[in-house]
Amino acid sequence: MRRRRVKITGIGAVTAAGIGRKEFWRSLNEPVSHVRPFAKVAREWGKFSAAWIETSLMHEGLELTPALRASARHTRMAVLAAKLAFNDANIDAGSLASKRVGVFSGTSLMDFGAITTETESVAQRGLKGVHARLVFSASVAHVAATVADSLGLRTRNMTYQSSCCSGLDAIGHATHAIANGECDLIICGGTEAPLFKHPMIEFRAVGMTTASDERASEQCRPFDLWRTTGVIGEGAAFLILEPDESPRAPIAEIVGYGFASDPPESVCGGMPQAIRLALGDAQVEAEAVDVISAWGPGHRLIDAAEARQLRAVFGDRIASIPTYSIKGSVGNPLAAAGPMQVAASAIGLLESRVPPTVNFKTRDPDCDLCLSGTSLALAHRFALINTHGVNGTNAALVLKAAS
Repeated sequence: MRRRRVKITGIGAVTAAGIGRKEFWRSLNEPVSHVRPFAKVAREWGKFSAAWIETSLMHEGLELTPALRASARHTRMAVLAAKLAFNDANIDAGSLASKRVGVFSGTSLMDFGAITTETESVAQRGLKGVHARLVFSASVAHVAATVADSLGLRTRNMTYQSSCCSGLDAIGHATHAIANGECDLIICGGTEAPLFKHPMIEFRAVGMTTASDERASEQCRPFDLWRTTGVIGEGAAFLILEPDESPRAPIAEIVGYGFASDPPESVCGGMPQAIRLALGDAQVEAEAVDVISAWGPGHRLIDAAEARQLRAVFGDRIASIPTYSIKGSVGNPLAAAGPMQVAASAIGLLESRVPPTVNFKTRDPDCDLCLSGTSLALAHRFALINTHGVNGTNAALVLKAAS
């Protein structure tokens, strides 16, 4: 069977930098961080910073049915992102009745907010404090099912839970399902809402987020010499994928995907294999890559490890390939980060622009990458998206400018 070309025809973004494709892209290209003090965790647990979304803004675009109101925050974000993607592609869900449609979603964490509340409720009230629905609503599999229900579609659903790579893995596998002729349209992406007492106190304990809210907007500094650790964010990004023969215009094409695991005791050690597999899937050489959307969480060790692994793939040329991280703007929304990177890279190909690495000011000799703290005008053909998860997962995607 002929492998079909796969195009992105719609983008839905729910991020701390903005909601909707246009606002997300506009805000992302300003050298502005959307990390702020986060006071919704009780002060007895310390001070926190995060990149968070006003609930009222998120709910403006949703019809909050009783079922959706009872769903997890990450599920509501996913539903909104999926609906925004449909609107962006100008698709009427009713027109898809005869099509083979899928929903592929990625989320790394269950609904910790509801689980914590339930645990405290049971501790105080015993069995009277049990909420039976939690066993369904807290599951990451609930996301895809609720997206399909909210859109009124009969779909094939699949959920990925591969740490921070979950959302990019969902897009990668959705790409192959379209290319192989298994589906005619797939809504795919990732969503994450980790800004609760648990897991935030655990993230801070392992050094994945800061222990202060002072100068919050300056805390996430990807690849900068003075970076310390990352800052956790939240949000969702979903895409509409279709084969080339669909009537809608492409934003960009997805041409390659790969994933790999780190060897023991090797941070980001599986990254080169994931990237090479993605390039092989795209049938292009490393020399073809014009721009790199790096994982770059702003963590002292992970950023340096990623820079080393990128050099292992691209050699000395890595110092001249425009590279950026969106984390300085939107924090690290875990499984939603990869899909946000894909969205930014796809629009960047269309608009001939490379977003800035917000808060990058001082070059680190251990991160010898071609970075800029300001947005750059640059026509380019191939973009690489790179992601990494704390459990040693890695995933990469190759995008091509629409022809």
